[in-house]
Amino acid sequence: MPRNLYGPDHEAFRAVAAEFVERSLKPRAEEMLAAKSIDREIWREAGKQGLFGLDIPEEFGGAGADDYLFNAISAEELSKFNAAVSSCFGIHSDVCPPYIVDLGTEEQKQRWLPGMAAGELICAIAMTEPSGGSDLAALKTTAVRDGDDWILNGSKTFITNGFQCDLVIVAARTDPTKGPKGITLFMLEDGMPGFTRGRKLDKVGQEESDTAELFFENVRVSDANRLGPEGMGFIAMMQRLPQERVGAAVSNVANAKQILLETIDYAKERKAFGQPIGAFQHNKFKLAEMVTAIEVAEAYVDDCIAAHAQGKLTAVDAAKAKWWSAQVQNDVLDDCVQMFGGYGFMNEYRVARAWRDARVTKIWAGSNEIMKELIGRDLGL
Repeated sequence: MPRNLYGPDHEAFRAVAAEFVERSLKPRAEEMLAAKSIDREIWREAGKQGLFGLDIPEEFGGAGADDYLFNAISAEELSKFNAAVSSCFGIHSDVCPPYIVDLGTEEQKQRWLPGMAAGELICAIAMTEPSGGSDLAALKTTAVRDGDDWILNGSKTFITNGFQCDLVIVAARTDPTKGPKGITLFMLEDGMPGFTRGRKLDKVGQEESDTAELFFENVRVSDANRLGPEGMGFIAMMQRLPQERVGAAVSNVANAKQILLETIDYAKERKAFGQPIGAFQHNKFKLAEMVTAIEVAEAYVDDCIAAHAQGKLTAVDAAKAKWWSAQVQNDVLDDCVQMFGGYGFMNEYRVARAWRDARVTKIWAGSNEIMKELIGRDLGL
């Protein structure tokens, strides 16, 4: 099914992103896996290629593209390589910049955005807490006013880019009496006294992605590092979660589609009982089902990309895209593993790694169950 979403400029940018994957990522794939991290040199190279500045205005070192379709293309090309790099880069370039661009002061923008666009300052966002999961309104990290500063105490967990980040957007409770309206955002910087990180978390998949716990013990943060108005942090997060969720959907579909294409090639080459395994009716039907599932999911996600580029994507439709794409991704990759047989369970095969990497997509960016809750509420239930 032809895709009618992208124009010549978008496809020219796709060629840049694809070349970056071929030149800078694929040759270092095993190195990143062993280090459980993405080397700083790779981050800087991505910055040079313009992958990090799409949402950042030109006066702050970005591309000022103002077109979400470019973000989607970057996510697609990175996800074809693997889910982990796409996740790390996506948090840094797709999720974090809008907070600073939309909420930051002129001084804050000048201070942080050029380094983010260049890949020199790695950014993370810290919402999730050990006891809260998807319940962001119940966060327990606190920030207490002390003159012109704030004193932060608490912890966050499952933070992508958390181990090597230079900047982190932290959601903290500034008024315990106001519920969601008592949450404020702060920019913490590496080296602040009392801001420490735990070990790199030992995950089932996405090992290249550095994921960590963050700890705040009497961290003194200047009010100049407050991001946006006091008490508006929860609203700011809710307003920007649709972009995170549609970005996740783009990555989910692109990742599964690439592995499916590789599985189809394998089914044509691998022989059993004197013929290619793809010629057996069961396998042929299964591949037909997977191709259809991917193309149908891709069509809905494409509509969501277009809607978001026009500022019309609702939180509910983003939730639909997020949970459905994660489900399709996991179903397709599970069937791809089965098609590879015993080889599909070997870590040296991309299909095995992709299968492990994908499991978290039904959990993060708001679990699939939370997505269905949002959709159900919209139905008046």
